[in-house]
Amino acid sequence: MSASWYYMASGWLRKGRRLGPITENDLLMRIDQGKIAPDTLLQSTKTKGKWVPMNTIGPAMQRWRKLHPEEKK
Repeated sequence: MSASWYYMASGWLRKGRRLGPITENDLLMRIDQGKIAPDTLLQSTKTKGKWVPMNTIGPAMQRWRKLHPEEKK
C-alpha cells in the first residue's frame, strides 16, 4: 500500500467533506484512532478514483478488525 488516500468526514451542517491526501500510514493511524470506520468512504488510485466504503478494502478492514474483534461489520 503506497497510494495517497482521501476520505470523507462529517463537516458543518452534516455535509461531508473530502480530507487528504494522506499516506497509507496516516490512513492506518486514523483507523486506529477511530476517525475512519468501516462505512467511511475512501478514494485513491487503488480504488480507480472511485469512492468506496472502507469495509471493501482488505488491508484497512484487517487493521480495523484487529482493534475491534467484537464488532462484525
